[in-house]
Amino acid sequence: MSEHERDYAEKRDFIRMRVDANVSLIHAGQEIEGVCLDLSSSGMQVQAPRQFSVGDLLSVRIDSEHAALKGLEAETEVVWIKADGEQHETQRLGLKILKMR
Repeated sequence: MSEHERDYAEKRDFIRMRVDANVSLIHAGQEIEGVCLDLSSSGMQVQAPRQFSVGDLLSVRIDSEHAALKGLEAETEVVWIKADGEQHETQRLGLKILKMR
């Protein structure tokens, strides 16, 4: 089995949860606001208002709306990109979670 086929097969091994939550993406010292569309134990799909590249490393923060619950913070890598919007002004990003903080 090729690495690509294995990667595709492994995508279905994780349950995805629809989230639709505000997210902060930190790249090269710059913070960009986006929306987390779905989340699994190994990654997430995020909509971002600027251009990233496959291989970019992003710190991701999703703040909790509840004081008793801690938000999510993770180090991620962009593994796929899809242009979004009529003018391709946004991107949907597939982010692989490398490390949770």
